[in-house]
Amino acid sequence: MDFAQADAINQAIRLLSLRHRARAAALLAPLGLHPGQEALLLELDRAGPMIQAQLSEALGCEPPSVTLMSRKLEASGHITRRSAPADKRASVVELTDSGRALAGQVKELWCALAEETVTGLPAETAAELPAILNTLTGNVDTRRGRGIATGRAR
Repeated sequence: MDFAQADAINQAIRLLSLRHRARAAALLAPLGLHPGQEALLLELDRAGPMIQAQLSEALGCEPPSVTLMSRKLEASGHITRRSAPADKRASVVELTDSGRALAGQVKELWCALAEETVTGLPAETAAELPAILNTLTGNVDTRRGRGIATGRAR
């Protein structure tokens, strides 16, 4: 791949990421949420109560980030945290009634954001996007321990 094509791909992904996050932040703000907190709420809504380490893994973020988000969501009454029965050092995180209601609002917002994002694309292309984007994510996932090969032509 030549630099022009590589630059076009990388710039498009970077701009999409920045603009999507900014748009999500603008939509989440009236709900009193910051980007990332919606993913935590949606994961708990999808999977039910779980320990913070599991939540961190499911969200693909560091445990301190989950701890911070959990504290903020707990302070606002959307989740509860309690010691895990098997390991008192671990915290089980669970949605409250308020959190379940908020997750419902986030789902509506998420649908609107996705529709806004794919406006103008053929339905078939929009349907293929999750698989394509998941492949791209897997290709750059630093947790896989792969590095970029440099210094050789492809």
